[in-house]
Amino acid sequence: MVNRVQSIEKPTGPLAGLRILDLSRILAGPYCTQLLGDMGADVIKVERPGAGDDTRSWGPPYVTDATGVASSESAYYLSANRNKRSIAVDIATAEGLAIVKELLGTCDVLVENFKVGGLARYGLSYDDLQAEHPGLVYCSITGFGQAGPNAHRAGYDLLAQGFGGIMSLTGVPEGEPMKVGVGICDVMTGMYAATSILAALRHRDATGEGQQIDLALVDVQTSWLVNEGTNYLLSGELPQRRGNQHPNIVPYQVFEVSDGHVIVAVGNDGQFARFCTILGCPDLAADPHYATNPSRLENREALIALLTPLLRQQQQTPLLTAMEARGVPGGPINQLDQVFDSDQVRARDMKVSMQHPKSGTGTVDLIGNPAKFSKTPVTYRRAPPLCGADSEEILDEMAELRSAAASA
Repeated sequence: MVNRVQSIEKPTGPLAGLRILDLSRILAGPYCTQLLGDMGADVIKVERPGAGDDTRSWGPPYVTDATGVASSESAYYLSANRNKRSIAVDIATAEGLAIVKELLGTCDVLVENFKVGGLARYGLSYDDLQAEHPGLVYCSITGFGQAGPNAHRAGYDLLAQGFGGIMSLTGVPEGEPMKVGVGICDVMTGMYAATSILAALRHRDATGEGQQIDLALVDVQTSWLVNEGTNYLLSGELPQRRGNQHPNIVPYQVFEVSDGHVIVAVGNDGQFARFCTILGCPDLAADPHYATNPSRLENREALIALLTPLLRQQQQTPLLTAMEARGVPGGPINQLDQVFDSDQVRARDMKVSMQHPKSGTGTVDLIGNPAKFSKTPVTYRRAPPLCGADSEEILDEMAELRSAAASA
């Protein structure tokens, strides 16, 4: 059963009262602002009139009406744009630029992902704004950062995965380098952006001083090379693609069983001994070639050759049940239908349904926020907006603020 979430107009949550001007598009920036919106921030998404965010057309699939006719709202766009209000403004015009600058005066944070220098032509760079808005937190997301030999280059997730090295580690040894199946560098950059914004806001609240945050997809990609990157820095040896195997732990990979595949994630010698008992080969755990993780690493190929035929005789469910009972980590490889229909997803509210004006059913299903706050829970107040859907509301608010200021 889908978690049915009704629209909540008034923002609540740990970031209620925070206002964000979102000049970003595609994934990294919108993912960041969606996270902040889920936590209660009022996010105003500025979009090109008539076109909107590029990802609106990145389909199919699209939201469909009751007769199955596709709208202009793609699943890709829906994935990163809830809890926002959309205003359609052309910043290339004097009128549009004036609106954005007036909006900025009501905001705590600006998020943008224009090319380096792209907003300077409109007087919207950090240098242009910091004197008038000294407390502004200004987050810039680019492919290669605000400085460096590649600063001028456009940023795309695939390019960042290639440049930053993760593709050299991903894929089977005899195959081509492989990207991660989703835009993980964009997503991770969005998460770094969100946490960096919160840190900068803490500094602002303590000192009154805003600042610019410079985030690059390639920097983020390089940062999450983690153990493999440090393995290289320590040893000087280039890591090799190992498919689903782990560079430092054995056995830690996918194995074929008689009715599919399972994950085996043995993390220590005790788990390995219990795993061997389950497979009916307890003597293997006592063999000095395999008794310890360093010895298993040294003899990886021989060990896997011994385990593979034993596992092919197993069935997935009985094997995983036995492993769980004996404290040996492992699990299935679920298809997405199994993921979203699972008791775990239901229990954790990781599938939510929101009202949507273009949907023939009246709602769209979205992926929930993983952060669970005990006192200030995330809320799902607004479905991803149609382009410019909130322009009138936002302009009316600005007029009211002008009127209040004039009469003060």
